[in-house]
Amino acid sequence: MPVQAHATAKYIRTSAQKAGLVMNLIRGRDVNAALATLRFARKSVAKDIEKVLRSAIANAQLKDGFGGDVERLYVNACYANQGPSQKRIRPAPMGRAFRVVKRTAHLTVEVSERPVKVAAEPVAGGEAGAPKRARGAKPKAKAAGAKKTTAKKTAAKKTVAKKKTANA
Repeated sequence: MPVQAHATAKYIRTSAQKAGLVMNLIRGRDVNAALATLRFARKSVAKDIEKVLRSAIANAQLKDGFGGDVERLYVNACYANQGPSQKRIRPAPMGRAFRVVKRTAHLTVEVSERPVKVAAEPVAGGEAGAPKRARGAKPKAKAAGAKKTTAKKTAAKKTVAKKKTANA
């Protein structure tokens, strides 16, 4: 069973929406690729997410059953939940006041160990080893002799052929 670990940072002074944009960049990636992405992300919350990711990696290393290879860890899930908001008042013209909401977020990163791939024997029919087509690409046409005709089509062809022989 693969090792799973998580880390959470609470009350980070950013909105959950802004943190979620950066979290989407690293979800599903290997931890080394995720750390490199966060290192060069141009958002200030990336530093906080990097700290949480490093903490999750350290938590995974301390778990029983960890294989010892950090290269096999990947970001299983990461999300930013909304924390409590601080309400402040900003003076406005003519004696009025505007409300300023200073949002906070709770950042959570979960890492998992990728299972070791075992080479499986190919399945008869060749479907398992067939390459996947690109998203949105049309399936390739089958061989010319392999076209299927339905009973309705063959019946229509026969009636057309009878009419031609009757007219001739």
